Amino acid sequence: MSCHPRVTEWATTIQTHLPHLSKPQITVLALWSLGMVLARSCALTAVSACLAPWLHGKENTLRQRLREFCYEAPAKRGKARQAVVVESCFAPLLAWVLSLWEGTQLALALDATTLGDRFTVLVISVVYRGGAIPIAWTVLTANVEKAWRPEWLRRLRQLHRAVPPTLTVIVLADRGLYARWLFRRITRLGWHPFLRINNGGTFRPTGERQGVPLKTLVPPPGCQWSGTGVAFKGRQRRLRCTLLARWEPGYQDPWLILTELPPAVADVCWYGLRAWIEQGFKRTKRGGWQWQQTRMTDPARAARLWLAIAVATLWLVSVGGEADETLPVTTLPDLATVLPPPPRSHQAAHLRLVSVFRRGWNLILAALLNQMPLPRGRLVPEPWPTRLPQHPQGTLPSLVELLQAA
Repeated sequence: MSCHPRVTEWATTIQTHLPHLSKPQITVLALWSLGMVLARSCALTAVSACLAPWLHGKENTLRQRLREFCYEAPAKRGKARQAVVVESCFAPLLAWVLSLWEGTQLALALDATTLGDRFTVLVISVVYRGGAIPIAWTVLTANVEKAWRPEWLRRLRQLHRAVPPTLTVIVLADRGLYARWLFRRITRLGWHPFLRINNGGTFRPTGERQGVPLKTLVPPPGCQWSGTGVAFKGRQRRLRCTLLARWEPGYQDPWLILTELPPAVADVCWYGLRAWIEQGFKRTKRGGWQWQQTRMTDPARAARLWLAIAVATLWLVSVGGEADETLPVTTLPDLATVLPPPPRSHQAAHLRLVSVFRRGWNLILAALLNQMPLPRGRLVPEPWPTRLPQHPQGTLPSLVELLQAA
């Protein structure tokens, strides 16, 4: 059943990048990710129902194989069965991304997503062309108190060994995740933190004796400020760093970004890349893999399902990104009378009627329908932004952004 040439072809690719997995694990991971593309869902029933007629197999048999991929070893049938150790796949996943990466700059984003009152998932993703590729995660039971600090530190440490020292890496996180220990760990790894903070603290610029409230550095919209100094007060909170501050008209609050890079080198606009991880979460749920339909309740099993989600996402985004890179930079003719053309500095991040995720999906399905070799793709990042995205009133996305997220 699993000897279909396309399954074998895709399993060979997975084995190249995740060689530590056993052959049965690689085969079922190939079935999971291929079935997700066919079903446009990661739901067990949907995937098995799509794969069974294509592979001329029994639906219940295939369903059980897929289900056991997410099981712990004692719950599997047979004496020699092994559980997939998800943590062992994080560094190889990032290495897989970097093997396709055609650039010297990499942006990682940290964020948490929830699934109702069942799961909270701490995710580190590579942000790319309006989307995100998950490369490390921790699935926790929702509404159960557990320290996040050890999880974030362990994931960063696991990923570090896959990154060559020649690559410039920035790590982005929103206000809810800022912590001094996170800033220091990122810098200790040789990477560059880009962490947003609230405007309720203080900052003492270099050469000044007293700190000033953060909100006074960019009092009205349209202002910006950057410089080195010490953020916050108190022995346990003080942090020597660079502050990048900017309040763009139309935003509810200013962007206050802490980094260790010199002000002349860093650009506050780079923080705009962080929003792409939110698009990645949308692809995991209703905008792509329909993870919200899962009936899983065990975090460890859900983490193994996320491995299939990550592999399938990497595949779609790399194939779609390669096609997206070849498209001419252009505006949308049918919107020309409604919206002005994008600024020249936005041309690198051109308008998209179809996201790289959807474009990759279409190309892989076309290859399967035409019985052609499966596309592999490559990752060609766009230049980092030099302008802030426009948000009317700081809340609702513009029509252009909605199209980019399509």
